[in-house]
Amino acid sequence: MRQVFESENIYFVEVSEQLIPDYLVMVNDYENVNRFIGAYQDTYSEEDEQKWVRGKLEEKAPVYSMIEKETGEYIGNIELMDVTPEQGELGIAITAGKQEKGFGTEAIRALIDHGKNRFGLKRIYLRANPDNSRAIHVYEKCGFKEYDRNEDHVYMELNT
Repeated sequence: MRQVFESENIYFVEVSEQLIPDYLVMVNDYENVNRFIGAYQDTYSEEDEQKWVRGKLEEKAPVYSMIEKETGEYIGNIELMDVTPEQGELGIAITAGKQEKGFGTEAIRALIDHGKNRFGLKRIYLRANPDNSRAIHVYEKCGFKEYDRNEDHVYMELNT
């Protein structure tokens, strides 16, 4: 796994087929992850994840797996989607066992800096599930402001 950048407690590495077992545990956890990330299906297979990893690596997408420095354990994935010269959309998923430990806040702040420094982003936006109050709280803590809402999404942005 190739490290791209790091923060105090997290290594941000390229997505990797080596982590597919961890990805599957996370994305197939309906209660804690799947229902909040806008997943396109209920259950993902190893083949689904292999296609996803290979596609992201091929397109050199800014998506990173997060590894806890202290333990070497998988935390989750974070990415910038639809990146243009000015803006990108933030996506993050954290595996259940690593939630509520401060990793989300640290990861988002690190990705904001990475987005500004590497891509020159002036705006980062996201869509959150309105039922995911924990995530919305973290986004607000990181400086995101709500600019729209409907029954399916809370739309938030941060001008860097």
